[in-house]
Formats: sequence, C-alpha cells, structure tokens
Amino acid sequence: MRACTFLVVAAAMIYAIATPATGCGESYGTTSIEGGWELIPNINDQHIQDLGSWAVLEFLKHANCVLKFNKVVSGKEQVVSGMNYELIIDASDASGKLGTYKAEVYEQERTKTRKLVSFSKAN
Repeated sequence: MRACTFLVVAAAMIYAIATPATGCGESYGTTSIEGGWELIPNINDQHIQDLGSWAVLEFLKHANCVLKFNKVVSGKEQVVSGMNYELIIDASDASGKLGTYKAEVYEQERTKTRKLVSFSKAN
C-alpha cells in the first residue's frame, strides 16, 4: 500500500514539474486551430488601417455610391498562402451618415497580390 501511494505521489510531482505554470491573465493552451481565424491583435496597426482604406476605394471602383473611409474597428485574420482578412469598417456615405461595412481581403505580400473578395453592409 505504501509503495502504491509513493508511486502516485511521485507521478504527481513529475507531472507538476513538467507542466509549465500559468500566471493570472496569461493564456493557456492553444488559442486557435492552425489555418483558423484569429482576432487581429492590433486593429490600429497602420497596415490594417491601410487595408481598410484600400478596400473601400476598391469597392467604389465597382459601386455606384460614395463612401468615405473612417477606420477599421475590428477584424479577423487567417493565414493561408498569404493572409485573408475580414475587416469591419466604419465609413460615411455622401450625406455624412455613418455605416458599418464588412470587407474580405486576400493579400499575399510575396507576390504583391491584393484582392477584394467581398464588401457588404455589416449587420
């Protein structure tokens, strides 16, 4: 009985030593699935804001309306053979009325490829 108890205690100690401790507020485990969508960590990054502005301008090439880009307010990104972005954009129409739009953009920096996949009014 003592040998069994000793083995259980020894196994618990080895597990505790081998498993890294997580402090308060730190993430633990895997936060995303490879190839899955992740929140854009810094929505105010200049590249992200430039992508949003570009998406509005690209949409206007094919639309019969006027929109003025204000800012990207949130979004997700997905690593593929480049990056997919789903951006939520605040923009104003010709009368100044604020609206929220969703733009899906594909970008591959290596080949300097950028494509507006979709653009629509966000819910």
